[in-house]
Amino acid sequence: MQKSSFLLVVVAMLVVACGPKTPVRIGFMGGLSDRGSDVGEGGRNGVMLAIEQRNQSGGIQGRQLELLVQDDGQNPVQAETAIKALVAARVDAIVGPFTSAMAAVAVPVATRERVVMVSPTVTGADFVGKDDYLFRINASVGDNAGTYATTLYQRGLRRVAVVYDLQNRSYTETWLKAYTGAFAALGGKVVDTVPFESQQEPVFGDLIRQAAATKPDGLLFIATAVDTARLAQQVRKMGMPIPLATAEWAASERLLELGGKAVEGMLVLQAYNKEDMSERFRSFQEAYRKRFQSPPGYSAVNAYDAATVLLDTMARRSGDEDLKTALLRQGPLDGLQQPIRFDSYGDTRRTMFFTEIHSGRFVPLR
Repeated sequence: MQKSSFLLVVVAMLVVACGPKTPVRIGFMGGLSDRGSDVGEGGRNGVMLAIEQRNQSGGIQGRQLELLVQDDGQNPVQAETAIKALVAARVDAIVGPFTSAMAAVAVPVATRERVVMVSPTVTGADFVGKDDYLFRINASVGDNAGTYATTLYQRGLRRVAVVYDLQNRSYTETWLKAYTGAFAALGGKVVDTVPFESQQEPVFGDLIRQAAATKPDGLLFIATAVDTARLAQQVRKMGMPIPLATAEWAASERLLELGGKAVEGMLVLQAYNKEDMSERFRSFQEAYRKRFQSPPGYSAVNAYDAATVLLDTMARRSGDEDLKTALLRQGPLDGLQQPIRFDSYGDTRRTMFFTEIHSGRFVPLR
């Protein structure tokens, strides 16, 4: 090799060595175009904030982070396209999905390709106690439904009718089953169950009339914030002075915006303490409001936690340790309000907080 050619090779090698490092690629998979898009949008924003803050502090081992967003549209076909696109882009990990129905599509693909997914909100029983590549930071359906059963029974409800959406049936049907069993064990009874398909534009008045025909003590909805608001409006339009509750799936600000006076008094379980005055949580709230001009909801809080768990683990893992092993080994990891420790199946327990809607706000139960 001539001397000049040798020098060119050396210079090229130095340029590569001194150039910018390959970014860490984080995928996002959530519903951004469906009727429950408030959950996906809040989740995307929470991940964006976590990544932007980490980049401002130097990234991970000198590598900046890059976010790749895929909209699953809460549609199985679109979800399959989304997960395959993220895998093809060689992301290092994925935050999402946000519903059990989409997890049913995405998890088998991610597990086959050995790509870690950390879901902020999936709770379905089908994803608990499974050795796959899905990590969950939310409470399980069984835990949440059981909490509802106890709380409604303590409030004097003995006969409850349930209206639920089949669009996310891997969540709603297992939630209903868990609630029915827990409520019956206490002495309560589910007197009617009324299913509907949200994407088929149901007549909400008919659903409420059917549920009310059994003269229940209360009505319980398992649906998105949008559909819960519509169901509540029909209840009030019919002049029914009956207690209302909705599953944690609907616990977003959109429920307040769309429901108005119709959702006053409704019982809703939240994945975080809305009255937390700790410096860390207040700093997160302020940063989120400044960045997105809106308050964070439960999906934003959980997604921020999911992203933080991923990024902290990536920064701490040793050598060539794979990410799944590192997530299982490390812990507890710091969430915004509570520590996160995964068991051998990638599941964790999360303290939940009941709220009741008063004057257009989620007010924690005392």
